[in-house]
Amino acid sequence: MDAMSRPAVHLVDGSLYVFRAWHSMPDEFHDVDGHPVNAVHGFTRFLCELLERVKPEHVAVAFDASLTTSFRNAIYPAYKANRELPPPDLERQFVLCREVTQALGIPVMIDHAFEADDLIGSAMWTLRGHGFRSVIVSADKDFGQLLGEFDEQWDYARNLRWGPAGVHEKLGVHPHQVADYLALCGDAVDNIPGVPGVGAKTAAALLAHFGSLDALLDRVDEVPFLRLRGAASCAAKLREHAESARLYRRLTRIALDAPVPPEADALRRLRGEAEAMDALCERLRFGPLTRTRLKALLEV
Repeated sequence: MDAMSRPAVHLVDGSLYVFRAWHSMPDEFHDVDGHPVNAVHGFTRFLCELLERVKPEHVAVAFDASLTTSFRNAIYPAYKANRELPPPDLERQFVLCREVTQALGIPVMIDHAFEADDLIGSAMWTLRGHGFRSVIVSADKDFGQLLGEFDEQWDYARNLRWGPAGVHEKLGVHPHQVADYLALCGDAVDNIPGVPGVGAKTAAALLAHFGSLDALLDRVDEVPFLRLRGAASCAAKLREHAESARLYRRLTRIALDAPVPPEADALRRLRGEAEAMDALCERLRFGPLTRTRLKALLEV
């Protein structure tokens, strides 16, 4: 069965698009109580456009419950500690974005122990067993590790799509090596330091030669003989920070055992909730164009 003959599920990194709307939309939208709702307006427009373009039968939006409660924080307290917590106004808008999503009949995935990435990865893993191909709607490079033969990632804002080969073009490693790659060179966005002195190019070169982080650390005595700048120093750093690198991989590897529904129909888009949407439109003071789009989508 080729890619196009497989049913598709669109899995949306909801938190990313809420944050993007928060930063890009002017602070001129307020609800009936005077609270800012610029992120909700921007996210709703994004969701409307996505549904209008794709008309997906199977779709879900995953949200992060918190920046501080995932299993990664338990094993590495510094995880994402470089990020400021969302202000109360944005926290409130995250809740409203979930309400809009649900009112449109789109399944929402959220869990306090697992992040949105884990929920998307686990849903992909489950649905792959049902013959589905997945389209991850996100710009986050971490998702590259999830892409199988028939899957693709879609950076919606730039309208760029890529499959497994695109991961190698972007990072210099294959999907199954992405978690190891990030453990080695670090991920500043998530406050994962990586191995000192190992940058992106060195990490990709090491994995191209050894295949995996485990093989690299097992055969670290071979590193000084590679044609790498500072190979001897790199080997010393790898020996010194081997256990840290293994810990970082526990952070960079997307979990595939998060609690997601085992059946494909759980991620089937349902008929929207007209009464709930009408109430949200009034509360959020959506304009006539957005209301018209939402009403049309409820009737799909």
